[in-house]
Amino acid sequence: MKINELMVSEETKHALFDMGYEEFTPIQEQAIPLLQEGKDLIGQSQTGTGKTAAFAIPILEKIDPENRNPQAIVLCPTRELAVQVADEFKKIAKYKHNIRTVAVYGGEPINRQIMAIKRGAQVIIGTPGRTIDHITKRHTLKTNSITTVVLDEADEMLKMGFREDIELILQTIKEKRQTILFSATMPKPILDITKKYQNDPILVKVKSVDITADTIKQEYCEIKASHKVEALSRLLAVHKPTRCIVFCNMKSRVDDVNDALFVRGVNAEKIHGDLKQQLRMNVLKKFNDGIINVLVATDVAARGIDVKEVDLIINYDVPEKAEYYVHRIGRSGRAGLDGHAITMVTNGDKRNFISVMHYTKRTIEKIKIPTMKQVNEGKISSFIQEISETIQNENLEDYKDIMNQFDTIYTIEDICASLIKKNIELEEVTYENDINFKGKSNNNMNTKSNKSNNSKSKKHHKGNKNMVRLFVTIGKKDHIKPKHILGAITGECNVSGDTIGAIDVLDKFSFFDVHKDVADKIINKMNGNNINNKKVSVEKAKSSK
Repeated sequence: MKINELMVSEETKHALFDMGYEEFTPIQEQAIPLLQEGKDLIGQSQTGTGKTAAFAIPILEKIDPENRNPQAIVLCPTRELAVQVADEFKKIAKYKHNIRTVAVYGGEPINRQIMAIKRGAQVIIGTPGRTIDHITKRHTLKTNSITTVVLDEADEMLKMGFREDIELILQTIKEKRQTILFSATMPKPILDITKKYQNDPILVKVKSVDITADTIKQEYCEIKASHKVEALSRLLAVHKPTRCIVFCNMKSRVDDVNDALFVRGVNAEKIHGDLKQQLRMNVLKKFNDGIINVLVATDVAARGIDVKEVDLIINYDVPEKAEYYVHRIGRSGRAGLDGHAITMVTNGDKRNFISVMHYTKRTIEKIKIPTMKQVNEGKISSFIQEISETIQNENLEDYKDIMNQFDTIYTIEDICASLIKKNIELEEVTYENDINFKGKSNNNMNTKSNKSNNSKSKKHHKGNKNMVRLFVTIGKKDHIKPKHILGAITGECNVSGDTIGAIDVLDKFSFFDVHKDVADKIINKMNGNNINNKKVSVEKAKSSK
């Protein structure tokens, strides 16, 4: 259905055209006419299908601008989604006069929200906890004029423990209302709510396979847990995404991965539930504006956020539930654009990954982690392309004169090679650079787990005649962890993580094993350098001299 075919006001059509709409998505085409008729609706669809506009358009069309009291409430699981939905409402209502939307959520001073509601707001978008606070505790949100309630990402709200708050909110609103529910999945608790609080709802369903199958290239690689950071760095270096989201299962993992990317010089930032709201919104803005190109996130923090043209998703962890996989990769390949998703699979992840393939009904292609040689080839290719574009598009006459200022003992080749070395630092390629999984593997993804990859790695390195033990003047008293030492060495010395072995952090100093080929390089680079903002000395341990 084209925008012009929709029976809505000219103001709404004008706003939709401004937003780049030309025609509706399947969920919008099916849901909008039903909602305009006043029907209760259950919308089953994944992230990225355009469901916000599907309920925002009919809600805004029936708002009475003369009545400044709340007439619609939209409940969302997270602060980010509440802000995004509120922004969508404001864009669609751009040319409608006297219609105001207010977002209410935790992490922001409640007095500011109270004042915004008192000034008059017909649409309230909020998280359940803060909304119930306004309704029942502070009595700042009156529900007597509310005619529409939307439960957005209902399954996620129930997983987060909001069922009691949701039911309490619904009980405070008159029964003669339109109740709209959107959910990616339909577990029993969702069905219970629909039976209890909806009136003959109509189900509109868009299957996940219809969303992702044709637009997203899906791949996976088998990897040791101890090599995951190195593998992530190489994937980013070779694929060079404009925008990439790296998904982790835990907030602590997000912190660790973001720190590891930072020391490697990757332009990344993180987002998870422990960060303050303003910081999270600032990070999202930088990501959308292209100031940063890698976002490390948890599922909950990224659920429902509005991000533009993500061309690569990397699942650093296999998601704990198969449906989360669809939510994650759905961030890429939107609006008909090509997307790409790569999942890292360790021995312990295989059972979950099999569930993902069963859920999506797809065979996901196995790939190899790029070698250091391929990383170097990627750097060289990008540099050549950049230089070629400069030659073709820029005026270089003033710069050619500088060539005459070089001593005649230098050839053009010498000068060019020096400039290239200044601009691209090639990785050291050794026989140990290949970190692709060497263990027994098969297409059936055998789920028998092995012993800890980390303990195997340390056992392999200790006592290895190719390894050298180094001493560093920093320890537990300096709040140092092995990850700090590993990150500093790989970042400052430009060596790969697989050349580093066991790291033992003691009270006042530490020991770590490195491959003999890079030992002198690390000693020279790290002596007088900083680890965790403390200047250190590094030398061979006495047993290694």
